[in-house]
Amino acid sequence: MTIWVRISEALSALTKGEGLSAVFDRLRAPPERSVGFAIAMIALGAKMAKADGLVTRDEVTAFREVFQIAKADEAGAAKVFNLARQDVAGFEEYATRIKNMFGDDPEMLCDLMEGLFHIAIADGVYHPNEDLFLERVAAIFGMSEAEFSSIRCRFVPDARPDPYSVLGISPEMDMKEIRAAWRRMVHETHPDRMIARGVPEEAIKLAEKRMVDINRAWEEISGKA
Repeated sequence: MTIWVRISEALSALTKGEGLSAVFDRLRAPPERSVGFAIAMIALGAKMAKADGLVTRDEVTAFREVFQIAKADEAGAAKVFNLARQDVAGFEEYATRIKNMFGDDPEMLCDLMEGLFHIAIADGVYHPNEDLFLERVAAIFGMSEAEFSSIRCRFVPDARPDPYSVLGISPEMDMKEIRAAWRRMVHETHPDRMIARGVPEEAIKLAEKRMVDINRAWEEISGKA
């Protein structure tokens, strides 16, 4: 059974009224945890893509960049997307259940936020309604304003990321503290560390951009010292 069949079955249960709690409770532990990550991204991604009024081809393409879909799985993936669009449950309810599902792994919630930002900016426009949507989801996930700003500044179009915001620090900190913050983020983002945490392949792929941004921020700050 492919992951898309399992995802489709879980979403079908949701749309038939089985309830979010029962479905998400089954997705807490491996191997279904990878399905849980996909469900979370699909459910929130489909609703967020509509926040600016429509779902564009660019946003669908962005989703495919996160989830590498084999030719044989395209029909199953299409069914999953359609189910996500049909589900009338509110995004806040989904976000709350997802927070509970990954409550023991806040880093996974950050991975999900990065995926949502990737979809949001796919059409080159960061719509105010998308910003409000993501800000609300981040609050439900328990993310601080600094954590949310650190992610947003790396994704929002036409905005040069502030290196201090990327590292979640302030310019007033000394270089020893800044270096420690950079090294901590590099450690948390390293693929070996993420694999050890059991995160899905999709999240590891999203973290590749994060690592580039983190190192670029450090280079910019240390170059001024």
